[in-house]
Amino acid sequence: MHASLCAPARPLHTPTSSCTRESPSSDRRAGPAGSAPTRGTTRPHPHHREEPTVRRRVALAGIVTATVALALAGCGQENTSDPVSGQAGGKPKVCLVMKSLANEYFQQMQDGAVKHVQERNDLTLESSGTQNETDVDGQVALVESCITKHASAIVVAPADSKALVQVVAKAVKAGIKVVNIDVKLDDGALQQAGVEVPFVGPDNRDGARQSGKALADLLGKGGKVVILEGNPGADNATQRKNGFLDAVAEGGLTLIDSKTAHWETDEANQVFASMLTAHPDIQGVMASNDSMALGAIKVIQERKANVKVSSFDNIPAVKEHLQSGVMVATLDQYGSQQAADGIDYAMKMIAGENVTGWQKTEIKLITKDNLGS
Repeated sequence: MHASLCAPARPLHTPTSSCTRESPSSDRRAGPAGSAPTRGTTRPHPHHREEPTVRRRVALAGIVTATVALALAGCGQENTSDPVSGQAGGKPKVCLVMKSLANEYFQQMQDGAVKHVQERNDLTLESSGTQNETDVDGQVALVESCITKHASAIVVAPADSKALVQVVAKAVKAGIKVVNIDVKLDDGALQQAGVEVPFVGPDNRDGARQSGKALADLLGKGGKVVILEGNPGADNATQRKNGFLDAVAEGGLTLIDSKTAHWETDEANQVFASMLTAHPDIQGVMASNDSMALGAIKVIQERKANVKVSSFDNIPAVKEHLQSGVMVATLDQYGSQQAADGIDYAMKMIAGENVTGWQKTEIKLITKDNLGS
């Protein structure tokens, strides 16, 4: 069986399309296609990720339909059909709503979702992301769109842990199954809204502590460091900052400054440049994601500063910096697998299974020594 996949090039509210060719893989990491992890346990992962040969980006109106094989056919036209409505063809419709697809981490998350849906072959997927990491209103609009289209389930990585609760509650009360991935929704806000939503994601605090510890071990007691924080309203930003603070305390480091750069490379470049100007004796940077780490590294390279970086996400762009030694460590949280797991749990809920609580996913510290292993 063959069908076509036309994937718009960039998620910028007005979709544009381009074509890709994909073949389903037979080497699924976690068992037979369609299987789902046991609730409450960590799903096994490989010790490396495969980088996709073709970058598939699905815009706001884009649709990915699971099939046994996909071939180039009928591409080049914008998809104007309603991608998520009811259960056409007998397959549930699942929306994956992420943050900025300009961030390689979310590109990888989307790639993992596309591949997983192809392998399951029992649902259709609409995948979308915001223009930037702080576009909360844009993300709310994406969830609203999924509700309007009567999606069977929504899998969401929220830009803000509290601001997304109201629209998520609206979806739940409309009978749509919702799974929260990557960034945990605020428990208090969920309780106040009267809904319960399962979370599929990592222990962000422990991951940041591990990454920060690698930097602390290199610098030694008294090493002077700064922290680049994520969005203040996002739970993972809070947890990662706390994890870095744990590493600072455990390693006896001196914290010089800590500021948000809202997950963005350019903002981190400006924030860290100001930090380094004010404190030229900085020895280390703990960045809450790799995008911000890249912004700091650009400053380090331009000024030829002797500053080391630890980070979080393990996107392909940091590989060269791990190899060069300017980056001491990053933390892989397997975003592509989080999306796959989120879809699996959504399908379990559609089938009537009660899925609750925190489904913890794997993390792994990545250094030059185990890069690529």
